[in-house]
Amino acid sequence: METSLTGLDFSPETNLARYLQNIRQYPLLSQEEEYDLAVQYKKTRDKKIAYQLITSHLRLVVKVVSKYKGYGLPVNEMISEGNIGLIYAINKFEPDKGFRFSTYALWWIKAAVQKYILSSWSLVKLGTTAAQKKLFFNLRKIKNSLNLTDDRELSSEVLQDIADCLNVSVQEVTDMNTRLKAHDGSLNVAMDSKDSDSGSEWIDFIYDNKPNQEEQLSYRETLDYRRKLFYKAIDVLNPREKDILYKRRMLENSITLDDLSKTYNISKERVRQIELNSIRKISKAIELMQ
Repeated sequence: METSLTGLDFSPETNLARYLQNIRQYPLLSQEEEYDLAVQYKKTRDKKIAYQLITSHLRLVVKVVSKYKGYGLPVNEMISEGNIGLIYAINKFEPDKGFRFSTYALWWIKAAVQKYILSSWSLVKLGTTAAQKKLFFNLRKIKNSLNLTDDRELSSEVLQDIADCLNVSVQEVTDMNTRLKAHDGSLNVAMDSKDSDSGSEWIDFIYDNKPNQEEQLSYRETLDYRRKLFYKAIDVLNPREKDILYKRRMLENSITLDDLSKTYNISKERVRQIELNSIRKISKAIELMQ
């Protein structure tokens, strides 16, 4: 459904005070009016009826968003997301089940706002399980109720109490508390804020031990070259030497000297000598080809 809320701009550039003033012009609905409109909309899907239901609950969205101001995200954008949740609620609402639309819409609004916060609060993806969401949105509230508003580490007793309260592990509480205290930052920030012209940035001290593209390409080319030399050089061996070398050095589970000695009816020492001589022959052949 595409319902247009004419005259209302939810972009970050909107004057929030003016928006809050504008939505007061829309009357609140009584329970009977709300029910009648919901029944009519379910039957007709008339956008004008949807518009009435939406505009009468815009203040509910603002009320929900006001509880999430502490996450430092733009209020205008959270209101916009909450309004989207409100529109979804209208499409899903079943008036005959006996609940008020505002009660039903509240959960859709909260879900939309929380989804926005989880995806926007940090560049690093936060947990999305029900328990992790509950922990994210309740940990700060619990800490405030315990007057734990600073950045000090939580004691083991407090961590255990919070974990029990939210039905999560102590480690999950510890990890989330660390995440909430930390903030995203740019790797291009100068190491010493007092000397921003020094040229040293955080990213300069992050390196990868893995080979770079040039080194990987060079290695592959070298490996391919050596493989070609080997398969050319192995032709200097006779069939028995090839077979012994293959079964002793090239199989994942090599054949024992004893088994090969029985196969060729020679001693184990002779098998070992043939194996070593074969390696010397191949090495010498490779040297001549290079």
